[in-house]
Amino acid sequence: MENFDIAESMKKSFIAGAGIALIQDGRISRKAGFGVLERGQEERVTADTVFNACSISKFAAAMLAMRLVSEDVLALDEDVNRRLKSWRVPANGFTQPVTLRLLLSHQSGIKDPGGSFMELDFFRSAPSIIEILKGTTRYCPEPVHLQYEPGTEFHYSDAGYCVLEQLIQDVTGVAYEELLKSKVLKPLGMDCSTLNVLDAHAAAGHNREGSVLEEKYPVYPYPAAAGLWASADNLGKLFTELLDAVNAKSKLSISQNIAEEMIRAQGCSPWTGLGVFVNGEEISSLGWGKGFQSMAVIYPRLGTGAVIMTNTDTGFHQRDGWIGKILERILK
Repeated sequence: MENFDIAESMKKSFIAGAGIALIQDGRISRKAGFGVLERGQEERVTADTVFNACSISKFAAAMLAMRLVSEDVLALDEDVNRRLKSWRVPANGFTQPVTLRLLLSHQSGIKDPGGSFMELDFFRSAPSIIEILKGTTRYCPEPVHLQYEPGTEFHYSDAGYCVLEQLIQDVTGVAYEELLKSKVLKPLGMDCSTLNVLDAHAAAGHNREGSVLEEKYPVYPYPAAAGLWASADNLGKLFTELLDAVNAKSKLSISQNIAEEMIRAQGCSPWTGLGVFVNGEEISSLGWGKGFQSMAVIYPRLGTGAVIMTNTDTGFHQRDGWIGKILERILK
């Protein structure tokens, strides 16, 4: 990571700030921060600066779920309605049940309604996951239900991860936030990670012109799908845990078989694992929300990878924009 080159490229792409962590031999080898927490202010981004991870939250949720599977608390291929208590997948005419495997791989039969799953309106109270699933809020304006035969199509779904969140809470009797902290964040030493941005010293979000957002810290009131705030270094710890699990060295007691299942293409989709995307030997997770973009890439067989987080929404897909260019450079 050459500071001058990265800093110059950030200016050209209007990137306000970025955190980067490199992985070599299954461990974080370098970490650094570039730019500022907020345009027009002087405070610099460091390796421990917290960004909105957005949908990389789904990978954290998958790691929690895989720990619960390894502990025989959950099962990958059980009908989730057998364990759900507070809400159930509505009766339907389809023959296949919704399972944890299908929820994690976005093949559950659930599609997100158009215009749904936006950031929290701070002038209204945050909804419960049950309210979201019942379709009584603006975040999901219709009840969550099956729209196609489970296991036959891929549709990226925040609603599916809301079902996952409720399943975890119903089965364990513990709030999702508390369980994620006790079973994933704390054991991995992810001290700069939280589901409550008020607890963090976080970077402010910026638009594609590099201007700071009016609401600097967008919140998504569905934690398993998009609620995590973390540093690049902390996400690096989460991804090196997956590398460790693949090599039967998991700190979270995730079994090697389960870890291998996570990075294997699932069902009808050649590019979707369990909570991650699969492209040959490359495993990735992407986050994109209002004012923030991030991407993590690992190569399990090589033990290498990188995490890049920014406090700027460039308007381009991560692979096509600044993040993709930097990943190509530092991973070549």
